Amino acid sequence: LKQHHSKMVLGAGSEMFGEACPASAPFFGYMGAASALIFANLGAAYGTAKSGVGICSMGVMHPQLIMKSIIPVVMAGGGGVFGF
Repeated sequence: LKQHHSKMVLGAGSEMFGEACPASAPFFGYMGAASALIFANLGAAYGTAKSGVGICSMGVMHPQLIMKSIIPVVMAGGGGVFGF
């Protein structure tokens, strides 16, 4: 009975990649996570660039409001870090 139990435990691990779950599933899972991080950081870089242009124009037109225009840069950076 003890040998049968150890075979059941080993059998459960080897059945992880069976008919329901192909062997390529971890590859596509990690590629999905990597692409999510890549696109989140590309979006954060785009948002930082667009808000940088806004900060430059704000510095020319309304220099007293320059500190309020820093908020979009911080929000875009947070989006890149946390992947929103």
